[in-house]
Amino acid sequence: MPDVVISENITGPAMEELRQRFDVALEPELWRSPDRLLALVREARAIIVRNQTRVTAEVLAAGQRLEIVGRAGAGLDNIDTEAATRGGIVVSYAPNENSLSVAELTLGLMLALARRIPAADRDTHAGGWNRQQFTGVELSGKTLGIVGLGRIGRLVAQRARAFGMTLVAYDPLVDPQSPAVRNLEVRLIGLEELLATADCVTCHLPLVPATRALFDYQRFALMKRTAVFVNASRGEMVDEAGLIRALEEGRLAGAALDVRACEPPQRDQLAAMEQVILTPHIGAFTLEAQDRVVAAVCRDVTAVLSGEAAENHANFPRPQRGTELNPKNHSG
Repeated sequence: MPDVVISENITGPAMEELRQRFDVALEPELWRSPDRLLALVREARAIIVRNQTRVTAEVLAAGQRLEIVGRAGAGLDNIDTEAATRGGIVVSYAPNENSLSVAELTLGLMLALARRIPAADRDTHAGGWNRQQFTGVELSGKTLGIVGLGRIGRLVAQRARAFGMTLVAYDPLVDPQSPAVRNLEVRLIGLEELLATADCVTCHLPLVPATRALFDYQRFALMKRTAVFVNASRGEMVDEAGLIRALEEGRLAGAALDVRACEPPQRDQLAAMEQVILTPHIGAFTLEAQDRVVAAVCRDVTAVLSGEAAENHANFPRPQRGTELNPKNHSG
């Protein structure tokens, strides 16, 4: 049985090094087969996932020898971290390695909405040359509302300033007097005020009970009719039926979604709307970010399986299941 189970398509130089050192079962479609996942994890000491695999309490209980769950990404909403902690299993992730890529995609989506780039591209590919039809707007002078001023939100703010945008943000956990906020020249305000003020709203929050369906019809209705909404964080934070209704009623001008409430989604009304840009959860998918993410997770898995401490841990740096499950060395 393998030491390490990898249930999604996770590759790169660091992964090759891991495979040289440990017995690794890499099955990119394993996340689609819960029964096989349970079977493989029974004797494994580590499992590495992206966001598709649901690492439930059942999966964790099946892994009697599990020492670490590695999440190749920043979000932990697909991992039952509480159950892992109760079982003494380290949960490792990559909280910062893909932040820049997500921030850059956010700016790209903002520009695409402002200049109607996807629609103009499709029309031109079809033989059109309709310049007046695709008149857009500038980002300069517009107000950007950032919901969530963590690492990604701050990176977005820095880049938006270069476009000459005015910055407002909502984040109840951020001190408005902190040097980071002052240096960004961003004004912290309430969520409803932000929605009513901003020309573009972008979301960069973690998925927790308080943020699930945070953006519903009532909140979209607070936005300017000329405003647009961008989400490159977690799809479950948007009530998609409410967004569709707001778009149909013209309560906002457009939206760009890199994430969906259910992934992959069924084709729905959003896919038929010209004012909506949809991408398949590619925020972290740059060559640079993926190398950093995979390297960080493989580094922590190697450390834990060798009796050392994980660096990017969400609970504790070493497994708490007993020394017999955590030998100091492993030859692979």
